[in-house]
Amino acid sequence: MDKEALKEKIIEKLQTVFDPELPVNIYDLGLIYNIDINDKGYVNITMTLTAPSCPAAQSLPVEVDQKTREVEGVTDVNVMITWTPKWEKSMMSEVAALELGFM
Repeated sequence: MDKEALKEKIIEKLQTVFDPELPVNIYDLGLIYNIDINDKGYVNITMTLTAPSCPAAQSLPVEVDQKTREVEGVTDVNVMITWTPKWEKSMMSEVAALELGFM
């Protein structure tokens, strides 16, 4: 499987992970900043949370790791949390903004 196809599969999986405070998946919320895959299937995911005090700060990165590992072709996963840039509503997809009534 090529990297783009693998990335699409990972995105599909990440769209099943939801922020516990919002009825929208973390990918459409814009919490996933980068998905980098090397030739051996090692995946680096850079993500953020809606706020440093987010109640899911401990559980969301673990869930992202676990869901990504379920994708065929993924050999290992590293999830990194960053606060730069700070998450804001403009990072949401149109779908998420509509779902939350921001459009």
